[in-house]
Amino acid sequence: MTSPRTRVMLVDDHAIVRSGFRRLLERYPEIEVVAEVDSEEQAYQSYLEHSPDITILDLSMPDTGGFEVMRRLHARDPKVRIVVFSMHEDAALAERAMQQGARAYVTKRSAPDILAKAVFEVAAGRLFLSPDIAHAIAVFKLSDDDDPLKVLSPREFEIFQQLVAGRTVIGIAAALNLSVKTVANYHTHIWQKLRVETDVELVKIARRYNLVS
Repeated sequence: MTSPRTRVMLVDDHAIVRSGFRRLLERYPEIEVVAEVDSEEQAYQSYLEHSPDITILDLSMPDTGGFEVMRRLHARDPKVRIVVFSMHEDAALAERAMQQGARAYVTKRSAPDILAKAVFEVAAGRLFLSPDIAHAIAVFKLSDDDDPLKVLSPREFEIFQQLVAGRTVIGIAAALNLSVKTVANYHTHIWQKLRVETDVELVKIARRYNLVS
C-alpha cells in the first residue's frame, strides 16, 4: 500500500516561476501540486477548496504582500503549514516570517532539492531553514547590529512593508481592509518607533536590511 502524497499549493504572482516550482516538485512522486495561484484572494479560496498539506508562499506578493496571506490563512486554519520561498535573504525578515507562523524559510537561490526537502521536513512536523538563511540568522544573532524593525508589531511591520514599496495610505487601507485613519495612525507610530520623519528614511532602513531592491 502506497503512502499518501503530500498535497502542495503554490502561491507566487509569476506564472513562469510557479511553472518551475511545479516541475521541480513533481519530480518527487511523494509530492502532488494541487493548486497554483497568483494573489491573496485566490490563495485563500484555493486553500478552502483544496485543503493542501503545505502552502509554498512567496512574500513579495502584489497588493497586500505575503504576510497578509499568512495572516488570513492562519486565521482560517491555525494549523496551516507554510513554507516561505523568497528572493529575500535577510535574516530579520526570515525571523519575522517564522515568528508569524511559517514552518520553513527557503531562499530562491537555494539548490533545487532544498525546496523539496523543506516540504518533506514540514510535512513531518519539523521546522526548516535553507542553509544560507540559517547561516544568516546565526550571524545576525551574534552581531552587535540590532535590528530596529524588532520594535514594530506584526501589523506595523506589514504596513511598513507596504510603505517602502511605495503604496499610499489610502491604497494600504483598501488592501488591508482598514480605515484610512487607522493606517494613518500606524504610519505615525512607525515613524515614531523608528525615529524618522519621512518615508524616504523608511526606505533607507528597508534597504539596509535588504527588504527592498
